[in-house]
Amino acid sequence: QVQLVESGGGLVQPGGPLRLSCTASRSVRSFDRMGWYRQAPGRERELVASITSDGSVNVADSLKGRFAISRDNAKNTLYLQINTLEPEDTAVYYCNAVKQVSIEGSVELWGQGTLVTVSS
Repeated sequence: QVQLVESGGGLVQPGGPLRLSCTASRSVRSFDRMGWYRQAPGRERELVASITSDGSVNVADSLKGRFAISRDNAKNTLYLQINTLEPEDTAVYYCNAVKQVSIEGSVELWGQGTLVTVSS
């Protein structure tokens, strides 16, 4: 089965950039949609950004301009670029992938998450 592994989190300074990576054990082109979610302390998990197999991108309205999602097919890797980090960005960031297997269902995978702590 395909596995997703996130990396790139850690303690970072406000205002700086950060790139998170999600590496899949199979071609990322095999998924219909991949995305990043995050869950801040005491808050519900929320969608950050997603990208479909044809390259269509969606970023949460409140994060547009600071967050960008991209995919490197050759490296089987999904990226999340975060610019101008804010303390409110502190959260566990999760990689997600969905593959539609039939009209009746889909397969959804989650990574284990990587913690991003934005603090000075």
